Amino acid sequence: MFDNDGTGRTRTPQHLRVRGGALLSGSIDVKTSKNAGVALLCASLLNRGTTTLRRVARIEEVNRILRVLASMGVHYEWLDDGDLRLTPPERLDLTRIDADAARRTRSIIMFLGPLLHDYPEFDLPFAGGCKLGDRTVEPHMVALRRFGLAVEAAQGVYHATVKDHVDPPGAIVLTERGDTVTENAIMAAARHPVPTTIRNASCNYMVQDLCFFLERLGVRVDGIGTTTITVHGRTDINANIDYAPSEDPIEAWSLLAAAIVTESEITVRRVPIEFVEIELALTEEMGLVYTRSGEYLAANGRTRLTDLTVFPSHLHAPSDKIHPMPFPGLNIDNLPFFALIASCAEGATMIHDWVYENRAIYLTELNRLGARVRLLDPHRIHVEGPVRWTGAEVVCPPALRPAVVLLLGMLRARGVSELRHINVIHRGYEQLAERLHRLGAEIEPF
Repeated sequence: MFDNDGTGRTRTPQHLRVRGGALLSGSIDVKTSKNAGVALLCASLLNRGTTTLRRVARIEEVNRILRVLASMGVHYEWLDDGDLRLTPPERLDLTRIDADAARRTRSIIMFLGPLLHDYPEFDLPFAGGCKLGDRTVEPHMVALRRFGLAVEAAQGVYHATVKDHVDPPGAIVLTERGDTVTENAIMAAARHPVPTTIRNASCNYMVQDLCFFLERLGVRVDGIGTTTITVHGRTDINANIDYAPSEDPIEAWSLLAAAIVTESEITVRRVPIEFVEIELALTEEMGLVYTRSGEYLAANGRTRLTDLTVFPSHLHAPSDKIHPMPFPGLNIDNLPFFALIASCAEGATMIHDWVYENRAIYLTELNRLGARVRLLDPHRIHVEGPVRWTGAEVVCPPALRPAVVLLLGMLRARGVSELRHINVIHRGYEQLAERLHRLGAEIEPF
């Protein structure tokens, strides 16, 4: 099934063959957060000491950031159990940035906040990532301009210059309550010598992990978990630290969705409950039956975890449309899974993806498996259920969450399905197919 490449490592499949209809059983642990891990890799640039991150997910998005860091002179090594150690050089070499790796990840934009402190002029390749439509970087520029950063886009790069002297930013109002925008502003403030208050800040899980990490570096952060964050920066950060990012709520919901769609009883352990409570409340209103354990703390000592056991349930459509909101609302990255869940429910559901104008169309690929998903406009779909799922051959869409939605749909579809060119799934999930196979899913690479 999932053999190795002769070095003891599991071979990464490029295509998957799925025989649907199998019931899943057992338990599975949620891995650490993709988005928090990437933010912490960027934030390690603030630290002149050695940074050790615990149980980092070995995913393609992390690998791309590591390639960029290594090209700038940062030494990294993987330790036991997925721990990762990063040691910076005396000075980064920004002329040797791995442009290919940088252009494959939107996270490269989060280098701006850390780098503006020590480098008065530098270039960064344009940000890439999933193909989800136009995603402006202007909110980043508006926030970072208060720290003296000016950016011009030309010939495939962001050319950044930083003023020698700037007035203290004081209070910054973000024009978009975005996760990466907030993280960039926080990292810029982390080494600014006077306190900076950031209003309309995201308080999502990866932002909280970044703030917890900065506190370990000696940076005081007030208002964690709220939309007003005050960062008491330090001009110099030099600490050898050890930090464990929390578990990934998007992976947690993906695994829960696998149980829901296959009508299986499985236990998903180490779920960051605060960040999936809205999703759970909505599916409970649709008829989902589940139990939850008592709460306990993640390794970062702050994030609340629980174990959730999902049982086969008869679902019905919700009474209102499903749409995401900034935390504590339904997470934008969890929204695509509701196209799949709604396809298993009795009745019609409208799903409104107001953030991305290209993602909704990818969810119509579920129709190849027998779903009835109708695209109303670039942001809205109409889903009817339940449906008679059938196997099919599908090429992965170029967007992470819709690709995983298709894979989970194939677990339900009777017969054999093939999901081709699954590289996009490796961006955000570590060995997802292999782990589903351990639960009983009939999946094999080819």
